[in-house]
Amino acid sequence: MFELKVKTSFAAAHKLTMVGQKCENLHGHNWDIEVYVAGDKLNSAGVLVDFGDIKRGVRDIMTELDHKYLNELEAFESTQPSSERIAIYIAQKLEKRLKELNESVRVSRVSAWESADSCATYIP
Repeated sequence: MFELKVKTSFAAAHKLTMVGQKCENLHGHNWDIEVYVAGDKLNSAGVLVDFGDIKRGVRDIMTELDHKYLNELEAFESTQPSSERIAIYIAQKLEKRLKELNESVRVSRVSAWESADSCATYIP
């Protein structure tokens, strides 16, 4: 199996309803995102998938999130925009886009770092 990784970042604000915690206040993060894509077969060019295709997909998703108040986005209207749910959102959006390019490639995990020492990783 092969696994590729792309790193990116975005800045956004959110608030999380958690009784008695400071995260209930409106606050922001500079999230660092790591996206991993996996597959078993290389294409005729000898690559799993072009890094440019992954980066374009990730960049489009970051545009939806960057410098936004995440609680107001449609994607999070019925759920809190925690780092865990941000990782899920990115994984699902990118998975759909990658399947259009190559059916055998999948998102293997997404890590959403909300600080230098705290991240959530989603493994589909």
